[in-house]
Amino acid sequence: MSINVYAIATPFVIALALGEFVYCVARRNGYYSFQDSIASVGTAVLNQCVNVAVALLMLPLFTILGQLAPWKLDVASPWALLGLFLGVDFLFYWFHRFGHRTNIGWAAHSPHHSTEELNYAVALRASVTQRIFSFLFYWPLVIVGFSPEAVLAMVAFHLVLQFIPHTRVIPKLPRWIESWLNTPSHHRVHHARNAIYIDKNYAGFLIIWDKMFGTYADETEECSYGVTTPPNTWDPTVINFQFWAKLASDAVKTRSGWDRLRLWVMPTGWRPADLPAREETKWQREGQEVKFQSTELPNIRGYLVFQMIASMPFMLLVSHHASPLVGWQKVMLSVLFWGMATAWGGMMESKRWGLALEMARVFAMGGAVTLWLVQANAPLSWRALTVGWLAVTLVWISVARASNRSPAPVARGVS
Repeated sequence: MSINVYAIATPFVIALALGEFVYCVARRNGYYSFQDSIASVGTAVLNQCVNVAVALLMLPLFTILGQLAPWKLDVASPWALLGLFLGVDFLFYWFHRFGHRTNIGWAAHSPHHSTEELNYAVALRASVTQRIFSFLFYWPLVIVGFSPEAVLAMVAFHLVLQFIPHTRVIPKLPRWIESWLNTPSHHRVHHARNAIYIDKNYAGFLIIWDKMFGTYADETEECSYGVTTPPNTWDPTVINFQFWAKLASDAVKTRSGWDRLRLWVMPTGWRPADLPAREETKWQREGQEVKFQSTELPNIRGYLVFQMIASMPFMLLVSHHASPLVGWQKVMLSVLFWGMATAWGGMMESKRWGLALEMARVFAMGGAVTLWLVQANAPLSWRALTVGWLAVTLVWISVARASNRSPAPVARGVS
């Protein structure tokens, strides 16, 4: 079962997201926001790279723990496979609950909730630090006898399944299904910031865990999505590390050594007593929901859509098991992806450095990937794809820069 589930599932995930997007555009239901979707996809590329890296780091640790198992459970048996799936689903509930109920857990998990929409692009926006915590919760399955490869593959498969409930398109299902499955309705509640929905429905696949442990809520009123203190930016660094920064700042500022230590594992929002209350941004104004929007650089939407699509095959150079790149090259490409997502965020907030960063990223990625593919004697189609992408991108950027420098036309009166 040592398969790369992330790489195999990527076409399915992309197809489902595109299908929902086309449906929403045709229905004009407003379920997709351009800026939010671009930010989510940019973060998704980063997270996919991290998923693979963390899995590779966890495999040696799980292998050592597996030597302590009193017996071996063969997932070729349907019952053992079912047991592994249920074990992952059960442990995910507690991992997810930890991610909402503790300061350090929320620091790792909150980027996934930072978006103010709910759709399949949102499902892709995950924290780059969360996956480390996730795998650390699944070690008991190795101890009881499942192979490390089987556990990591099942965790990945379970993660792919959780993509499906992230939608507003699917209404409530028949009661007999809603009673045991984590449906889109249940997961809409989980992503909502309405007071009655906060910290509810942590389930991954089976909603029965929430019903057993007192964290279940039914969808009874329209959901408002996001966190109660929105980041109000498209910058992936801020989105991923803003709560980490707040915790680190509290740890430095408090005079209590004990509070400095326990701050991290205290309930979400807890602060040392010697620190003043923190001013937070609000998501409502005069009782009405206010979603973050920004002014973009002119004429960038078509370019960003093109780059979003083009980023997918480059992402496979990091995540796919058959990638011709070696380890350090994948790390460098992941760093360039971070620059990509940061540049996109800057361009959507009318920051001129965003376009400069994007140009530097394009030159660096185009040159490096082309060189690496030639050195690896990769198929000619890959090299042609990279060169073609680079050429189209440079032409597009040149045209955009020229149009941005052009003076506005002077209005002339008609005599």
